[in-house]
Amino acid sequence: MSAPSNVAALQHPVDDAVLEALAVTQRGCDELLPQSEWIQKLARSRATGVPLRIKLGLDPTAPDIHVGHTVVLNKMRQLQDLGHTVIFLIGDFTSMIGDPSGRNSTRPPLTREQIEANAQTYYKQASLVLDPARTEIRYNSEWSDPLGARGMIQLASRYTVARMLERDDFDKRFKSNQPISVHEFLYPLMQGYDSVALKSDLELGGTDQKFNLLVGRALQSEYGQEPQCILTMPLLEGLDGVEKMSKSKNNYIGITEPANTMYAKIMSISDGLMWKYYTLLSFRSEAEIAALRREVEAGRNPRDAKDMLAKEITARFHSAAAAQAAEADFKNRAAGGVPDVIPELTLSGAPMGIGALLKAAQLAPSTTEALRLVEQAGVRVDGQVVSDRGLKLPAGTYVVQVGKRKFARVTLG
Repeated sequence: MSAPSNVAALQHPVDDAVLEALAVTQRGCDELLPQSEWIQKLARSRATGVPLRIKLGLDPTAPDIHVGHTVVLNKMRQLQDLGHTVIFLIGDFTSMIGDPSGRNSTRPPLTREQIEANAQTYYKQASLVLDPARTEIRYNSEWSDPLGARGMIQLASRYTVARMLERDDFDKRFKSNQPISVHEFLYPLMQGYDSVALKSDLELGGTDQKFNLLVGRALQSEYGQEPQCILTMPLLEGLDGVEKMSKSKNNYIGITEPANTMYAKIMSISDGLMWKYYTLLSFRSEAEIAALRREVEAGRNPRDAKDMLAKEITARFHSAAAAQAAEADFKNRAAGGVPDVIPELTLSGAPMGIGALLKAAQLAPSTTEALRLVEQAGVRVDGQVVSDRGLKLPAGTYVVQVGKRKFARVTLG
């Protein structure tokens, strides 16, 4: 996927401002390809005063965004603050195909109704990171729907099956005789065509999107455009520190979660993972982060650093006051106190067994799991540890606690 000859002719002076912009681009990134072309794009933009067009596409496959999604959004904001045009592309068309990236089986496509419902919240939530006044929002159905069958065939003629099978997940499935539907080949083609339609200079994505981003470069060359550079960002591990952050794995921090929950979840990550969160999620400078890390290595309590990160992230999506309140709530709970605000519900059926009560109050996923928590001394009623699996609570109001973070005020009738 070589660059056309006209890129080599783009010679503009590279000054300190360009090098600083390069450093901003590369902070926390996995790959910047090709770096030499990006430097020339930055230099040209500085020389001409014409901002670069920077594209990020997200398929609305779920109704909410978690902080793992904000890794690329943060990078977009950093580039936006340099004066470039950022394009937040909602993949309402590509969502109907289903992105097979990183999958070993066909992904069921979403319905139009699901896509429209999810898309309603996407940009609103992304605007908590991006500056809405300087963000171009687009939907790829704008140019993909009008293509029609004829246009789709013409687009498909510009890319070969052999090159499509260079993609790792397609290659593995082909060699292991697992099915690959023809429509899955359309996904990287359509994502690449988005770059043609938007004339993007840079496209961002997770490391699992590298192949798709490179298809965009190839198609831009096919259409006579200067090809985009690509910037891949690491996939952020979730709260377990192992798996990629995902709602399906329940290891996520949602950006619309209550402030107290968000703060507490960030405080629960490991000390080692904290530094990756700092690099990818914090707006502090790399010098500040490095200095803080040296202080921790010299003996400062890592909890202090984690508290600073938790308050920064919570304040970004709520407010500074909410972050301070969340910190106070967390410390209160850590000391054995009860949060000021907890869920309240009324249940009928007194007397009720502790296992059934925990399940009904959604403090445990099942009665079996509830009883396991009792056995592990992880359940308290009105501050007292429950040790009897057979406990039955009579009518009344109780503060029920599971672990350190889950509370409910339950009235039994």
